[in-house]
Amino acid sequence: MTSPDDVTPDDVTPEVDETVAEAVVEEAPAEEVAADQAAADPQVAELTEALQRERAQFANFKRRSAEEALQAVARGKQILVEKLLPVLDDLDRAREHGDLADGSPLKALADKLGDVLTSEKLAKFGEPGDVFDPELHEAIQNDGSGDQPVLGLVYRAGYRLGDKVIRTAMVTVTDPPAAE
Repeated sequence: MTSPDDVTPDDVTPEVDETVAEAVVEEAPAEEVAADQAAADPQVAELTEALQRERAQFANFKRRSAEEALQAVARGKQILVEKLLPVLDDLDRAREHGDLADGSPLKALADKLGDVLTSEKLAKFGEPGDVFDPELHEAIQNDGSGDQPVLGLVYRAGYRLGDKVIRTAMVTVTDPPAAE
């Protein structure tokens, strides 16, 4: 056997040399990584900011796209309803004339059409006696003094789709009936 004093550097096993070499190698990259991170921090911050901006822009794009889709649907509904208004006018005239008696097929059709359009938030306005509003009513004749104008005859009903007026009512304006 050999004594510890007889061991020379050439007699050291390769395992010891590799372990020492790995320890030296591991220290150098750790120092380099720390130096690289210090140099990369401004770049990481810049890229993080760019990513956040892109995410915000994408979120805004999604929101705008959803709003535009809803507006397109609403515009499509409005166009269809505007095309159906003459049909509703004809049905109103038939109702006033007595052609929509109970049990008639035309009454059933008129009721179904009215229900469908009401479910889509179409509202009729402009009844005799209502207060005159120039934003809602188109006056074709004024028979009153103008102090407190109300609707007299209604020649064409006005319609509102949701909150938007799609057609003003064509009316005559008169004074309110005298209180008795």
